[in-house]
Amino acid sequence: MGEPQTFSKLPQSVLFCCDHNAVRSPMAEGIMKKLYGTECYIQSVGVKNDLEIDGFAVAVCMEMGVEVCRHRSRSFDEMEEWGDDLSSFDLVLALSPASQRRALDLTRFYHLDVEYWPILDPTGLGEGRETRLASYRQTRDQIIERLIERFGPARVETD
Repeated sequence: MGEPQTFSKLPQSVLFCCDHNAVRSPMAEGIMKKLYGTECYIQSVGVKNDLEIDGFAVAVCMEMGVEVCRHRSRSFDEMEEWGDDLSSFDLVLALSPASQRRALDLTRFYHLDVEYWPILDPTGLGEGRETRLASYRQTRDQIIERLIERFGPARVETD
């Protein structure tokens, strides 16, 4: 028998970031809230916020009961304007190389953990609705896998 798997303790606050805060980071925010409930303060941002939440991201999250359609994209700069100070987060999970660079640049004065999770960017992949949805499902499933790998099984009942 192998050693029992040990998971990291759930931090008090997590910030997900990606390029536009329209696909990967809002999906990760919604999924983490669904899996771990209110045990942790969870937000998301993008390097830029020039896009609205992606319809395919909304659709594949809805398949698992995660509602992200009301998500409003925001950038790192707007996050501070809205009263969320980067230094108040325990962990930043960067889902794209550009967001990892931005997070590392912004956190160099804080003692803050920034982890990079190479999550597939599904935008522009596939021809036709079903093929595109399959790409977004792959992204969603990668996020779920990484969350469970990092923090353990879901803490709240999921359907």
